[in-house]
Amino acid sequence: MTERVIMLDGIDPVVMLGPNNRLLDQIQGYFPKVKIIARGNEIKCIGEAEEVSLFAGKMTDLIEYYRHYNRLDEEDLGRLMLDDDHMRSASGGEFEDALVFGTGGKPVRARTVNQLQLVKEYGTSDLIIAEGPAGTGKTYTAIALAVRALKNHEVKKIVLTRPAVEAGERLGFLPGDMREKLDPYLQPLYDALNDMIPFRKLEQWIEDGTIQIAPLAFMRGRTLESSFVILDEAQNATISQLKMFLTRMGASSKFILTGDTTQIDLPRRSESGLLQAMRLLTGIEGIAVIRFDERDIVRHRLVKHIVRAYDEEEKTKNGDNK
Repeated sequence: MTERVIMLDGIDPVVMLGPNNRLLDQIQGYFPKVKIIARGNEIKCIGEAEEVSLFAGKMTDLIEYYRHYNRLDEEDLGRLMLDDDHMRSASGGEFEDALVFGTGGKPVRARTVNQLQLVKEYGTSDLIIAEGPAGTGKTYTAIALAVRALKNHEVKKIVLTRPAVEAGERLGFLPGDMREKLDPYLQPLYDALNDMIPFRKLEQWIEDGTIQIAPLAFMRGRTLESSFVILDEAQNATISQLKMFLTRMGASSKFILTGDTTQIDLPRRSESGLLQAMRLLTGIEGIAVIRFDERDIVRHRLVKHIVRAYDEEEKTKNGDNK
């Protein structure tokens, strides 16, 4: 293990790294293999020599940027971190360029180590389970992969689905016809697609069935061939539903399940098919299980702290119940 100290000479660490080391927490997410300790105007990093060297180089770049522009915010941090060198390091030497270019021309690319792992596993696994907390980009990265596959003619259609279960609400109590009931529930999937596909093209693909968005119950009896299929919120699929869904896989298809096992809305947690699938399918060739964590959270900076607080509360409860 290598240890190195980086000095913030002439720089107020609170100003550069934010209150409570807010920006340093984000930097840590880009270097999960490095232990980072900030005390006063010094930052100590501990880890493998190559990772420590890369971290030190990045911190030097950030310090120089701050001195030049007298600012460093989340957008600056993301832009400076996500360059070719860091992406190669994070992905184990396999650099991934933009997955797709969004509707405004903005590239959509993997931004964290586990998002990169999801992209990498896509090349070797036909079934991928991505589990982890909200805001880690599991579904967004999966949809970007699906859009890329469709544009590259690797698949003929995209199928996006979710189990129609939500805490405190059931579709039968919502106003309107079936589509009007379902559209708000499926809106997060539409939002991701709208980021990546021009509106008119997306409407056309939905109209002709190239892109299909439907609740999980609609998958029964189908065989999905040459398709990229994403099951979102998979933790709310029961054991029988998930078995039904997985057996829909046809030739030349890719399946990705995304979910958060800490947010199960089923009456009994033990009924979650995702928990069982992760237990039964781990280690089978052609199936990958990726566990995202708080380091992958790319939403508002507070989301990471919110997830951590709830995790600690859950651990405390579990400890008391033993």
